[in-house]
Amino acid sequence: MAPPSHCHINSNNNGVHLNGTAAVPAETETVPPLLGSRLLDAEEFRRQGHQVVDFIADYYASMEDYPVHPNVTPGFLRRQLPSDAPSRPKPDAFAAALRDVHDLILPGVTHWQSPRHFAHFPASSSTVGALGEALAAGINVVPFTWAASPAATELEMVVVDWLGKALHLPRGLLFCGGGGGTLLGTSCEAILCALVAARERKLVEIGSRRIGDLVVYCSDQTHFAVRKAARIAGIHRDNCREIATCLGGMFALSPADLQAAMQVDVDDGLVPLFLCATVGTTQTTAVDPIRELCAVAATHGVWVHVDAAYAGSALVCPEFRHVMDAAEAVDTFSMNAHKWLLANNDCCALWARKPSLLTAALGTEQEYILKSAAADGHDDVVDYKDWSMTLTRRFRSLKLWLVLRCYGVEGLRDHVRAHVGMAASFENMVKTDARFEVVVPRHFALVCFRLLSPENLGGEKTANELNRRLLEEVNATSSGPYMSSAKVGGIYMLRCAIGSTLTEERHVREAWKVVQDRAASLLRKMEIIYSVLA
Repeated sequence: MAPPSHCHINSNNNGVHLNGTAAVPAETETVPPLLGSRLLDAEEFRRQGHQVVDFIADYYASMEDYPVHPNVTPGFLRRQLPSDAPSRPKPDAFAAALRDVHDLILPGVTHWQSPRHFAHFPASSSTVGALGEALAAGINVVPFTWAASPAATELEMVVVDWLGKALHLPRGLLFCGGGGGTLLGTSCEAILCALVAARERKLVEIGSRRIGDLVVYCSDQTHFAVRKAARIAGIHRDNCREIATCLGGMFALSPADLQAAMQVDVDDGLVPLFLCATVGTTQTTAVDPIRELCAVAATHGVWVHVDAAYAGSALVCPEFRHVMDAAEAVDTFSMNAHKWLLANNDCCALWARKPSLLTAALGTEQEYILKSAAADGHDDVVDYKDWSMTLTRRFRSLKLWLVLRCYGVEGLRDHVRAHVGMAASFENMVKTDARFEVVVPRHFALVCFRLLSPENLGGEKTANELNRRLLEEVNATSSGPYMSSAKVGGIYMLRCAIGSTLTEERHVREAWKVVQDRAASLLRKMEIIYSVLA
């Protein structure tokens, strides 16, 4: 399906409207070389900025006209673009490039902001979040130390405390309580930083030569980022314990099973190092019992990191606070504000109870060029380069500060609760149709469900294949919803994750209608096949 033709670029005197009638500048013309201040000319920036804002506004206004997922094959875009970059730009190259975004690129993207996108946890967007990204990009500072950009550093310190309080995190994780936080790109970075800090603390105790004895623990539902971080941090592949979960335990990590695994390792002369507990696993949003897991970890001196990449946003609502009972004992906690709190990609917050352990593991000896006499004698100065892997970092705090300031904590609660309410409605629709079942209880705004396979059509033996085909048919429906699947405990299930900023109740009802219609059609086909075989 081609993108809507009414998107336009408005650029004052020489704007180009994407309505199929505008002429492309002559290929033979070129513009003079761009030199010096012309690259940041204020009026040119204003003109092109209006073009971009109009383009994005039109994109959101016409979002429902796009299929959520593109019908393309590998190489479709590479075949349409030149093999080499232009030597010199053509006149009004920016407008021409935006036309290519509209005509070539948008038809090939998955529209994550579509109100019918239910396949993944959201990458939430907002007007303020997008403009905050633009503002940060325009100012374009590099706040690796306090001296490199004092206001950017201190705004980050303020905003992580704001967010931590909004999420009802323990005071000990905040700057105001002796801890502290930082803003990173993703939870993958946060987990790696926490794991490296845990590794360095433990090696100080036991000696660096025993790095091969260190063991990392998680459940079989934990995000693969933990296994990847362990490999990067030098943990032996055989020393990453994925503890099995089960449907009876709602796929949460069992403290008893964790204790048993740790004891086996201790008896074998190994050293338990790091536990990643999850609040809201990717496949089913399982919630690990934080209090009990922390108690087990404490007996072995194990670092506890809580990965709440998706569900951490729900903590803004007091009714979800119970999932973080006894969080005072955790060493580090991370969540992605860009998933559900309107902060646009990317914005992951990481808090540490003892930031000194992060800086001991990740800090560097400052070169002379990075030092500032103004910071001398101030123990509370933060150099964020020592809190993560990178030196160059983005001014993410400006965007998050704007989101919190412009929407407020109550506004964010309303946003999350609206999606939770829509998910509850979808769950109820599934429950009232005897052909379906909800596989695991809904915690937040993800519903995991499946179509039951009648006994005369093979029962449980054919259930997984039946649901695999159902998902294919649902996602193949023109202008229909886009969903995903999970296979947990041997059960293949469909996932309906509600979280797009643009999703309304009607989109949820329409999605369920498509699922019902496709299921009825699929069951009829199977009945015909089985009757013929019989």
